[in-house]
Amino acid sequence: DVQLQASGGGLVQPGGSLRLSCVASGLPFDDYAIGWFRQAPGKEREGVSCISSSGSSTYYADSVKGRFTISRDNTNNTVNLQMNSLKPEDTAVYYCHTLLIRLGRRPTDVWGQGTQVTVSS
Repeated sequence: DVQLQASGGGLVQPGGSLRLSCVASGLPFDDYAIGWFRQAPGKEREGVSCISSSGSSTYYADSVKGRFTISRDNTNNTVNLQMNSLKPEDTAVYYCHTLLIRLGRRPTDVWGQGTQVTVSS
């Protein structure tokens, strides 16, 4: 089974930092881009950041640019999201994601279980 396991969420004060991790299993990790999404209560899920399979290319939503940094360790099948200068509007459940490509099958979305990030004083 292909699995993504997200962790690292928690409660932090505005201006604080958290580091999310996503550990993958069951797939050739260094062949896959990995993304982070988030969903706040009452809102649609939105893309936050993603990183290419090699780590050479990254993307950030405008709302997190300059505050969040995505990185990957292909030796340990891990993608990290370092979140600094957190704001209350960053409060959401954060999910890691990849699109599984298998020969002869339709691409399949694979989601981690989500980790709650709460930014509040």
